[in-house]
Amino acid sequence: MANTRAFVDHVLDLMSLAGPVQARSMFGGHGLYVGTAMFGLLDDDELFLKTDALTRARFVDAGCKPWVYTHRDGSAERTSYFQPPDVAHEDPEAMLPWARLGIDAALRAKAEKDEKARAKAARAKTRAEGSRKRKTAPAATRERTRHAR
Repeated sequence: MANTRAFVDHVLDLMSLAGPVQARSMFGGHGLYVGTAMFGLLDDDELFLKTDALTRARFVDAGCKPWVYTHRDGSAERTSYFQPPDVAHEDPEAMLPWARLGIDAALRAKAEKDEKARAKAARAKTRAEGSRKRKTAPAATRERTRHAR
């Protein structure tokens, strides 16, 4: 999953019109980020962009290659990341629509993940508040509640 510095710099140049993109090292490769949302990855000097149900067809229709993760046991797992078309690797203007698709997919995934985390935290808070109420209720109230169940 190693990448050359020249390739990482080239990809950052290609992404220049998409906004403030960062390449962060991860597992010998790099993740591409806009803010805290990872929208792409670099693996062995190849670029892959995140897709979802709304964007995957564009990549598939363009004949783009998916990124396949190979596990230690040799089994392969197809991921939601696809290479942009070869022509998009030529200049930032050609890459921009593909980068936007990847960024949009990443932002939707992040929003969904954040919403699930907020809902989980709200459920935990509700449970904790309910537990505190039961512990602090007068003995007679606790007794009635126990018999009512």
